[in-house]
Amino acid sequence: MYLLKPLAKSLFLLALLEIIVLTAGFIITAYLNVGPDYTEIVTVSAVFTLIALLVLLVFFRGQQKEPANQTIHTMTAISIKFLAELIFAFIWFFTGKKTGISSIILFFVLYLAFTLFSIMILLKTLKSKSLE
Repeated sequence: MYLLKPLAKSLFLLALLEIIVLTAGFIITAYLNVGPDYTEIVTVSAVFTLIALLVLLVFFRGQQKEPANQTIHTMTAISIKFLAELIFAFIWFFTGKKTGISSIILFFVLYLAFTLFSIMILLKTLKSKSLE
């Protein structure tokens, strides 16, 4: 029960990040007329949000377990993130034929943003848990 509050806070921050990304994408595509289509921005950000959501759920579920199992859940969450993003990159670039410079930049900028978000949440939680 202790970790329900950090999970809710993390999910709120994830939703806030998604809103900021979608708003910035809308402004860039609507007013500046540069970059990829807005549908591409929505698609990529939605997939990265779902991956981050899955990672957070696995990670916080593991934080409620025994200390030995916490490590396994943390490594599982990181592995899920890596594999899901690798599969998504394969689908996006090779199957979807999104090889334009704007699509590549969009993918890696959002990859960086959501990866940094996940890392910051995981590290902050682990740091606060170790101080207890």
